[in-house]
Amino acid sequence: MRTTKVPGTNNNHSVLVFTLSTCGWCRKTKELLKDLNVQYEYIDLDQIDSIEQTTTRAELKKYNPRCSLPTLVIDNGKLVIIGYKDHEIREVFN
Repeated sequence: MRTTKVPGTNNNHSVLVFTLSTCGWCRKTKELLKDLNVQYEYIDLDQIDSIEQTTTRAELKKYNPRCSLPTLVIDNGKLVIIGYKDHEIREVFN
């Protein structure tokens, strides 16, 4: 699974975000993480080929059976935040 890494000084957690490039809530989630200076990786499901999409969706399904986006996977699944939840995200990273 190819991800894009976004640098940040807040790197106490491993963070993987499943998104769509066209999703407004996904963009807001990325903006919030950037504002909080969180180091994270993301993958835009609509920007990968169909074979990689299949394996990526299978990985996403482990954390979020509905496969709704955005989905934040923190510390290898110890915490999962589904959807844009400003307060929950801030709570983890502040």
